[in-house]
Amino acid sequence: MAGLQHLAAGKVRDMYAGPDGHLLVVASDRVSAYDVVLPTPIPDKGRVLTALSVWWFDRLADLVPHHLVSAADPAVPAEWRGRAMLVRRLEMLPVECVARGYLAGSGVPAYRATGTVSGVPLPPGLTDGSRLPEPVFTPTTKAPVGAHDEPLSFPEVEALVGPGRAGELRDLTLAVYRRAADLAAGRGILLADTKLEFGLDAAGTLTLGDEVLTPDSSRWWPADRWRPGGAQPSYDKQFVRDWLAANWDRHGDPPELPDRIVEATRARYVEAYERITGLSFSDWPGAA
Repeated sequence: MAGLQHLAAGKVRDMYAGPDGHLLVVASDRVSAYDVVLPTPIPDKGRVLTALSVWWFDRLADLVPHHLVSAADPAVPAEWRGRAMLVRRLEMLPVECVARGYLAGSGVPAYRATGTVSGVPLPPGLTDGSRLPEPVFTPTTKAPVGAHDEPLSFPEVEALVGPGRAGELRDLTLAVYRRAADLAAGRGILLADTKLEFGLDAAGTLTLGDEVLTPDSSRWWPADRWRPGGAQPSYDKQFVRDWLAANWDRHGDPPELPDRIVEATRARYVEAYERITGLSFSDWPGAA
């Protein structure tokens, strides 16, 4: 792919102008926590994120159109093999679409303070890790790198994108969550919550973009270890967050991660892929 133009760099992904008006999105091994990118990469993380997104896009295609064109273009540079996706350009909507089936993360302090999450009332007596009576739509803003996403109520989403579009975003987000949660439950994994991003394609069709149902965008918990009342074991970067919380005061540059933390975090990402898909990660292009 000669003459690629670098367009943007996020916390994890780099974006290039690709052929035929498409975009080339390359997932790196960078890891972020507390809104900063850490100095130590997690080997194979970018390939796990790409492999899982590709797998899920295929299984959600009957629910919602997606932006993936190909993850196996032979013209992709060798060093990006297995972590690059050729995608359609979308006009992204200014809402992070979050579905929650369990109380976790930022939802816990919000619930304790108000009994709600993003303006959605929840029943009394819930605790960290509790299953909700039904999945709820708890959208947020899309904050720039280094800033926090802020909760949005449904009326605020309506003000941003219009009532009809807001209803579509809510319904599709919950449909994706239910599809994924049901599939994962059969494989011994709980989907606590997930974040989705949508945009409009050239024809104005609402389309699923970005990554989908990865350990970076979702909380995946082993079902046999689920114990409401505190933080749950998880297949994501919570292991990194916990180490940082004990070893960094969030002032100055973050520290390098020890080898044991890097290795354990990589193992969690790989296990998430293999348990969810039933496939061996070693068979994914470019995997170590």
